[in-house]
Parts: sequence; structure tokens; C-alpha cells
Amino acid sequence: MFRLAHLSDIHLGPLPRVTMVELASKRITGYVNWHRNRRKHLFGNTLENVLTGLRLSAPDHVAITGDLVNLATRTEIEVARLWLETHFDPLKTTLVPGNHDAYVRGALGRTTAAWRPWLLSDSPAPDGSLFPSYRQRGPIALIGLSTANATLPFMATGDFGRKQARAAGQLLEKAKQDGLYRVVLIHHPPVRGAAKWHKRMRGIGHFSKMLKQHGAELVLHGHTHLDTLHHLKGRDGPVPIVGIASASQGPGGRKPMAGFNLFEIDGEPGNWQTIHRRMQLGTDGPGLIENPEGLIRFERDLS
Repeated sequence: MFRLAHLSDIHLGPLPRVTMVELASKRITGYVNWHRNRRKHLFGNTLENVLTGLRLSAPDHVAITGDLVNLATRTEIEVARLWLETHFDPLKTTLVPGNHDAYVRGALGRTTAAWRPWLLSDSPAPDGSLFPSYRQRGPIALIGLSTANATLPFMATGDFGRKQARAAGQLLEKAKQDGLYRVVLIHHPPVRGAAKWHKRMRGIGHFSKMLKQHGAELVLHGHTHLDTLHHLKGRDGPVPIVGIASASQGPGGRKPMAGFNLFEIDGEPGNWQTIHRRMQLGTDGPGLIENPEGLIRFERDLS
């Protein structure tokens, strides 16, 4: 059995000192939003408690689906690199970026350079591109996609184009031929209506076509800060599309409490069994509990 943990939307805080030059951009809207909303409900010891629960669950691998930072300042990017180094072995952790990691023009290049060990494929692409990424861990193939891009103020959209869809489709096909359980990592939910218009993923049609042609066993995403489960049509049947609350969401907010997804994967090609558990912070103490509504069994029998 392979145990895969999934967390997302870390939004490391508190927000560092921001210069006037840095605020002379889209960052001013994020800065105001931070002080009006996010700082009230994120952080405290919430993230620390989530990481403690994560370690106790002893996963074989951890998937992080983006938004490590808030405004993608140089200081935040470096703090996030140190945070990753402290808590996550690059060989046992796969990361994809989110829209906050590409908050303004030029930020994505800095984040991917700083966090490169957690983004890299097992074998670098000939053209030097990072995405789609491909890692094999035991019976699992992790295929990382990037929807991160700088957007206009008040927008948080993501982009998934034909070129990345074609390349990811080839990796999905390779993994299937190798008899692997295929997990797709993406920040924005690739489901119509799952995010508001100004936060949606552009290119959902490309993603849907990719799944219909090549299939996958599981898709993990972040962005919405919600514990969600959707399904999309895949080549071999419905594919679970699973979201998760922000790993820093404390009590008192409109969004679900912080936690992580835990998947127990077993079986063989054509007959995979997956148990999905949602581990969530309780309201009565620092420990994580299994959300009784979050225990789901995915079974795929193509025999």
C-alpha cells in the first residue's frame, strides 16, 4: 500500500515588510485583502498542527498544489524555500505552483528557481521546461501541471494550454503503459463552475479532452480552499477530482478548517483500490481528526 498526502494553499505568514516599490503593482490589492481578511483567520499555530498531523500519518509521499506565498515578494519566496527545506524532502515531495506564487510579472521565474528541487521531474525535459513534470514513486506516477501566471488586479485565473495538455497526455500514456497509478497535480480546479469567474481556470476544455483521451486515476487541486470532490470523464471511467482546504485556515472563517487529504492506494493496473481520508483540525483542540464525511473509497476494476 502506498500512502499519498495532499495539502495546498499554505499562504505562509505573517506577511513580511513590503516596500512601496513592491506595492506599486497588483500587490496593493493583495496587501489590503491580507489586512482586511486573511490575517484574521489564517495562521496562528494552525499550519504547525497540520504538519504535526501530516508527520504522524507517515505518508510515503506528499503532494503540494500551490500557493505557498501571498504576494510573491522576494522575502516571501526565500522564506518559503527555507520552510520547504525544513519540512519536506524534495525526493518525497512534489510541488506545483499556484496563482499567488506568480502574483506579478517575473515572480513565477523567481519561485520556480528557488523551489526547483521540489518541482523537478525525475529526468529533466530536453527543452529545459519544468511542466508538465513527471515523477515515479513506487507504483505511483505524479504528473505536475502549472496553471500559474501573473494576472490583472482582482483576477486570480489560471491558464492551461494545448501545448501543456499534449505533453501531459503523452506522460499519462507512458505511465499507463508502465502499469502505474496516475496522479495529476494542478492548482486551479479543472472543473466548470468550481471557482468563480474571476478565479477560474482557462483551458478546462483542453484538460477535459486530455482526460478523455488518456485517462488518470486521480486529480488533486487547491485554489478554492474547499474540501471538494468532483468527477470528470476519463478514458477508462470517471476520474475523481479532489480539492482541499487551505493548510493555514484557522477557526472563525467562512472556509473549512485546515487539514490534508490522505490516500491509501493499493492494487494493480486495471484493479486499483483507493481509500480517501480527509484529515481536519478539530474545533476542540490542536489535533487532527478524520472528517466522517471525508472517508471515500474509489475502486477501479476494468477486468
